[in-house]
Amino acid sequence: MAKEKKKQDLELEEESLLEEDLDQEQKTCPEEKVVSEGQEDPYKDQLIRLTADFTNYKRRVEKEKKDFLALGVKKVALDLLGVIDNFERALDHSDEESSFKEGVEMIYQQLLDLLKKNNICPMEALNEKFDPNRHHAVLVEEKEGVEEGVVIDVVQKGYMINDEVLRPAMVKVSQ
Repeated sequence: MAKEKKKQDLELEEESLLEEDLDQEQKTCPEEKVVSEGQEDPYKDQLIRLTADFTNYKRRVEKEKKDFLALGVKKVALDLLGVIDNFERALDHSDEESSFKEGVEMIYQQLLDLLKKNNICPMEALNEKFDPNRHHAVLVEEKEGVEEGVVIDVVQKGYMINDEVLRPAMVKVSQ
């Protein structure tokens, strides 16, 4: 019986300590506003707005990041296109079959593969209807048997990146 009495005393003592701790916490914590059923909690509304703002911010930053990367790819690709044009001119004017020419052709093919890997491809312009959004007319010539406004020669190749014109083709157009 003495053990049971001691056990009950310990339990009562623990309960009173817990009650004191709760009382102490209530005194130190600021009082919470009591919100009636018809009202919204102002902090909840603020939290929802901040969450939406942060989500929009993250989305905007990701889009800007992708746009900057795409711009960088476009700038580098435009610079490479001049090099590729010179390779094409050199290969067109080379008559001999030599290991040097084969090496130049291999480098040219590597450059084309690099462009293809970045979704950049040459556009077809020959014998197509002239489109000022895709073509840059540098010469106009009358040609029999060809209707007016058709590309009859490509002076410089045009290139597309992801269905967008990277560089318009320089063309000769029939009159």
